[in-house]
Amino acid sequence: MDKLCHNVMFTYIIVYETPVYGLHHFSLGVWGSPELLKSPLKKPKWFDGLHEKQPLTDLDTVILAINSASAAKISFDRLEGSKRYCGKTFLVWTLGQILAFFIASLSTMFYIILQFFHCILSFGSQMWMYTAAAKAFSNASVHMRIRCCQILYWPVVLWDNDLRSQSSVEYAEKAALNRHSMWSSLAVDVFLGHVIGLVFLFYAESINLWVLNFASDLTNELLRSGCVWLMGVPAGFKLNTELAGVLGMVSLNAIQIWSTLWAYVGPLFIYFIKGLAIWAILFGVTVPASLLIDTILIVTFHLSTLHWLISILYSQQLYTLAALWRLFRGRKWNPLRQRLDSYDYTVKQHVVGSLLFAPLLLLLPTTSVFYIFLTIMNTIISLTCILIELIISLIHATPYIKIILWLVKRRRFPSGIWFEIVTCSNNYIHPPESSSVDGSSSHFEGNMSATLITILHGNFLSIGQIVLPHYRKVFSAVPGSYFPTAAFGVLTGKRIASSLGVTFPPTMPWMSIPCKDYWFLCHNSILACFADI
Repeated sequence: MDKLCHNVMFTYIIVYETPVYGLHHFSLGVWGSPELLKSPLKKPKWFDGLHEKQPLTDLDTVILAINSASAAKISFDRLEGSKRYCGKTFLVWTLGQILAFFIASLSTMFYIILQFFHCILSFGSQMWMYTAAAKAFSNASVHMRIRCCQILYWPVVLWDNDLRSQSSVEYAEKAALNRHSMWSSLAVDVFLGHVIGLVFLFYAESINLWVLNFASDLTNELLRSGCVWLMGVPAGFKLNTELAGVLGMVSLNAIQIWSTLWAYVGPLFIYFIKGLAIWAILFGVTVPASLLIDTILIVTFHLSTLHWLISILYSQQLYTLAALWRLFRGRKWNPLRQRLDSYDYTVKQHVVGSLLFAPLLLLLPTTSVFYIFLTIMNTIISLTCILIELIISLIHATPYIKIILWLVKRRRFPSGIWFEIVTCSNNYIHPPESSSVDGSSSHFEGNMSATLITILHGNFLSIGQIVLPHYRKVFSAVPGSYFPTAAFGVLTGKRIASSLGVTFPPTMPWMSIPCKDYWFLCHNSILACFADI
């Protein structure tokens, strides 16, 4: 009887490129936006038998070890000191010194100017004029505070003081992108501000003439003509002459008052355009854009006031008609239980309700046409402000540094791994045959070796997967029922908010340190970036 013994030896070789900071690394999931999986409420039957199975290899630990190997070597090289600067050319070092000196001096100049204006505003913050101006220009003050914090804190954010980022290439990549996101957003904002500001300066006369003509056409051709048309027989509807005359005269008087004020302010509007251009050049495009929102709300204050008055009249008229209709049905609204209950009304109550219901119902069309007209105008103004707010939020939220790096080197944004099988072979090794002298059976022993060689590759994120998480964060504060609520508010006589309520960059405490220390902070932050090259 022959005996065959096999010794199985399995060899698994994984070939991968060593992760290097600034080149590539590996990641299992979507990098930077992990998705949390929700466990089901009721566990299935097979869940109880999972502990009996052999646990799989923890790929997170393996990937972390791979990403940490090169980072540990770089950390040891940094401890040696002189090694990091042996390969640097004199040109790069000189360029870093010049750029650091220039940027540090420019930032210090802005720092001195901001500190000067901050002292003046702090001194006058108790005055009523400051409070009124802060309420009137609330959007501009918020974005000006954001921009000032970005100018003050960019060297602090750029300075690499995170010890955890040195332990892994993946952590180093994320920390670097977080550090460079602020100054890249600031640089793009200022660049757009320079482009738009120069256009506004060169074409200030043309823009001013267009705005004056637009304001004149809006006042004369649309508002005045619309009110006069509503006071007659609009679209063949027979309205109440007295109520239409009162509403029309109130609207015409408010429009005339605005036209008189605009006649004095209009010739000075060109200086406002040039001021917007200068603000765009100095602070970027988002600050004058937010100031433009406040300016639109101020110059259309007469329309907002008229819409507010007619919305009160319209909503109260609808509320009264609904209450009288419940009276005829023998129902009464219970505010505690939030439901309709039966109620026995008296004859006098029915008579008074009938006397009130008829004139209110007949006057409703007259109120409705004025409400619809002013609501359309106010909605256009609100949508314009919301559109500008969306543009500002997208400028703040767009990850410019990630987009640039994705275009240059996509491997820095991994998303999952996969293995390319290079070779898979099974080798059988048999020793020489031997037989015994007495003719007994032979013994064979064999070894089987299996070799699997694979190459570790990584998938990469698309441009949409990089940008969309940042945009979702912007709209995270906007409720999902915003548009249905706004539509219901328009039908019931409520005003539409001129702001969508998106998320902007957070403001930070005001920084107050000596100018010399701030200059050295900016200078060292720039040199620290050149030290990683």
